[in-house]
Amino acid sequence: MKRFLVVLVVLLSVISLSKTTITFWHAMSGRNLAAVDNIVKAFNESQNEVEVVAQFTGSYAETLTKAIAAYRTGTHPNIVQVYEVGLQTMLDSGAILPVYQLAEPGFDWGDVVKPILNYYAVDGQLYSMPFNSSTAILYYNKDIFEAAGLDPSKPPSTFNEILEYGKKIVASGASQGGISFGWPAWVFEQMHATHAQFYANNENGRKAKASEVLFNAAFGQRVFVEWMKWAQEKVFVYGGREYSANTAFLTGQVAMLIQSTSSVGSIQATASFRVGTSFLPRLPEYPRGNSVIGGATIWVLKGKPEAENKAVWEFLKYVMRPDVSKQWHQSTGYFPSSNTTVKLLMDEGWFADQPNHLTAFLQILSGADIPPAQGVRLGNFVAIRDVVDSAVEKAVQYRGTDYEKEAKRILDEAAKEANNILKEYIQLYGK
Repeated sequence: MKRFLVVLVVLLSVISLSKTTITFWHAMSGRNLAAVDNIVKAFNESQNEVEVVAQFTGSYAETLTKAIAAYRTGTHPNIVQVYEVGLQTMLDSGAILPVYQLAEPGFDWGDVVKPILNYYAVDGQLYSMPFNSSTAILYYNKDIFEAAGLDPSKPPSTFNEILEYGKKIVASGASQGGISFGWPAWVFEQMHATHAQFYANNENGRKAKASEVLFNAAFGQRVFVEWMKWAQEKVFVYGGREYSANTAFLTGQVAMLIQSTSSVGSIQATASFRVGTSFLPRLPEYPRGNSVIGGATIWVLKGKPEAENKAVWEFLKYVMRPDVSKQWHQSTGYFPSSNTTVKLLMDEGWFADQPNHLTAFLQILSGADIPPAQGVRLGNFVAIRDVVDSAVEKAVQYRGTDYEKEAKRILDEAAKEANNILKEYIQLYGK
């Protein structure tokens, strides 16, 4: 018996040593961290050739910075999760192995949900693997709506209705505020996309590198003026730069929230009230575009042995499997990455039972497939988004009466700073 156990231990050791280990850096925390760990664990247990070691490496911005720095010192992971504003940085980094180059012939890239494919493709080729894509939607508290005398089955669909409903809510005492935003700079980007307005020149940096932002033009000023009015009327409550606005919504301090679809699961699980969702509010006099993709994808970093690259592809294929993508979506609220997965969820009745998850699909699939809505590519977009966040903060703190003049001043100042960032980026990486 002892001899048998010794042989068994040796065999298991040999099997373990023969596995190809790959490292995966990511920025998922909280509920999403558990969801990532579950996928990695299930993949590792599904076969004996590859072992994925996943590591949480901080926020999106921290993970992107660490990965590029690690590549320069040869200590980089095999794969890294990078959020959508890191797209141009990754393309210019010299550190990536485009994911389409790893795929075996005949792999069906056409099955990728089109807005995701549009965002991350270059010349029709996908450069990173879809993983946790999202968009922004409007959440609202049906109980507060009812308490304020509003119809909980009729959420606002325009900017004017946001203001009108918000004023009624505040005046009724049903809530202290009307609306808050998560990721305000991203919401500003969404407003451009949903109204078919370019955010930067060169068709949002997709024809050639963007050298100038356009967010300080008439449309951007109009959006800022509206938000400033909401803040003056105590309808808009500033909720921070990422997810902290969720707390104001969940505690009833505001009745409405514009936030990522990645929050659907956590909001529904935590809320003590009836949660409704709807499309992003619009300015009806502008053309209809589409909401734009957020979240992140998985990038492959080059400079690793071929055996590890093959192992990476096996893991990425697993992540794209309909059953795995379905589990990921249901656990987190992020989009399933393939049309096959969407059909699977529909066939199983998931969307019929979970209408708040359906909202994001109906919004992004019913919009116009046009260049302004395919996503913005900016050099050092992370820094530019910080500039815009600061501009939003200045705007909603304004308590004067000349909204147009102040909105123009704030946005012109932000555009000047953003254009300097783009100029420095082009000097570094070329046009």
